[in-house]
Amino acid sequence: MEIEILRRQGNSLRDIAVETGMAVNTVRKYLESGPPQRKARQPVPGKLAPFKTYLQGRVEAAKPDWIPATVLKREIEERGYTGG
Repeated sequence: MEIEILRRQGNSLRDIAVETGMAVNTVRKYLESGPPQRKARQPVPGKLAPFKTYLQGRVEAAKPDWIPATVLKREIEERGYTGG
């Protein structure tokens, strides 16, 4: 967007490159085809995802008291958790 505005103002490719900190070829490419379109990434499930319902259930069952995180970690490690 900024590159197009600078070009419409009459700036040369080299002037635009210096002002934006890009290479002249990059400026030329963006003027010809526009800025790169980024694809949305699919969310990657974390290591805790399979244990989330278990952990939420344990915390809810212990209310109004709380369970130390070390105890919860030990319990999910017994169920197959391999994270740290």
